[in-house]
Amino acid sequence: MSEPLVIVGAGPTGLALAVHLFMHDVDVRLVDAAPGPVTTSRALGLQPRGVEVLERIGALGDLRSRSRSLLTMYYNDGPRTVLKLQVGKAAAMLPKPTLLISQAEVEGALRARLAEVGGKVEWGTKVTGARQRPDGVTVVVDTDEREIEASWLIGCDGAHSAVRRIAGIGFSGRKLIERLLMADVRANWPFDHDGSVTWMDTGRMLSVTALPDNAWRVFTEPLPGLPEGLSTEQIGEEVLSEFCRRSGLSRDTVTEVRWSSEFRIHRRLADRYRQGRLLLAGDAAHIQSPTGGQGQNTGLGDAENLAWKLTLVARGLAGEDLIDTYEGERRPLARKVLAATSGAVDIMLPDRPWKRLVRDRLVMPAIRSTAVQRRLWLVASQLDTTYRGGPLAPGASRWARKPRPGDRVPDLRCRRTDGVETTLRAAISGRWTVVAGDAEQAARHTEAVAGQLGADLVGTLVCKGSRDVLLVRPDGHLAWRGLPAPDKMAAWLNDMRWTG
Repeated sequence: MSEPLVIVGAGPTGLALAVHLFMHDVDVRLVDAAPGPVTTSRALGLQPRGVEVLERIGALGDLRSRSRSLLTMYYNDGPRTVLKLQVGKAAAMLPKPTLLISQAEVEGALRARLAEVGGKVEWGTKVTGARQRPDGVTVVVDTDEREIEASWLIGCDGAHSAVRRIAGIGFSGRKLIERLLMADVRANWPFDHDGSVTWMDTGRMLSVTALPDNAWRVFTEPLPGLPEGLSTEQIGEEVLSEFCRRSGLSRDTVTEVRWSSEFRIHRRLADRYRQGRLLLAGDAAHIQSPTGGQGQNTGLGDAENLAWKLTLVARGLAGEDLIDTYEGERRPLARKVLAATSGAVDIMLPDRPWKRLVRDRLVMPAIRSTAVQRRLWLVASQLDTTYRGGPLAPGASRWARKPRPGDRVPDLRCRRTDGVETTLRAAISGRWTVVAGDAEQAARHTEAVAGQLGADLVGTLVCKGSRDVLLVRPDGHLAWRGLPAPDKMAAWLNDMRWTG
């Protein structure tokens, strides 16, 4: 019996990775040091790329109907609104919506899907060490079991990752904001219940975002000299004191402080994503400013990219070198996300007068443009992510027809082999997908690659009018395209040396 993969951390990244692997009969153990699920809201947004990931593994559930769109973002200089971003209008131009919903709700949907595919979370299981072997890793845990023999150990255990520490992988970067205080409150405030307000007048962050049930989330940077080690009650009072001072609203408008916390915003990127049979994903590999809601989004993308590669290796259909392409594709993306989010903080909260002048005179007028806003939300959505030029699409030409190898494939309208109409997104379900112009072509190409990828890992779609045949990866990116030629599609797989 083969040894299981051990995933550490039952947040969105670890849960999505486990679901994908369980869907394809890969033995997995998902452990978490916490005694149970976190119920506080934490991240609030699920970007379009994250929505697609959940759709592909059947974990979106009813999240769309229970969420709402963050329609308007207001930026104030004191009492005056200097910029209004109509997110709903710009995001409506995108193929998928941004969902405003608590991370706790996303994790709940993922746990429900995990149970459906036969998995569970082993709560209260802390990983304290690991010893690597040529063909696996012995994971040391603080339960009666003491040790778990595993094929791979994947750290999805957040910014303070135990797996990253055990692997000896550096986490280079810098602080973006020294301290940030946060509180979720219920209050009667005269702000848009479908939006957020950010004050930019002092160079220190103060932001409030609407939550369901007449609740609000407030972020603020404290004044210099605030003592360390504050209690949660003291943090809540400090947040509201700063908020009332700068917003002009009185303290009696607040009816309840639900919870509060303190943290620091860092920009950090793991020096590498793999050390032997130890791997990193999500916040264990990269952390950034919450600006743009990129953390959860990027972690879900990590999970999906890594999952299909681990599936092939676990089934003996690919050599371990395939796992190295995970870092080759995902780390450059994380570097871009970190640069974009930290750049947004530097621009919107300038620490010097000349930077504030640039923001007010150049940046603000540009952002008021609908075209610029649409581009900003497209970048934030990560729907334009491409692996073109990466380890699995090294020769992709910029002049070839779109989508090119490495690009995300649009949601094509197709038919299944039984004639039922569907879309590419709905049909992928974590599998490879052959898309061809007629059923005969589709069947021939599917047969050519099924022997290398596993028949149950390959789906078939017919898209009328398609001259080229497409091979779409389980993460929705294009692996290969060309005129009908089953032998060439199969040869591409061999060229990638997936059979070890």
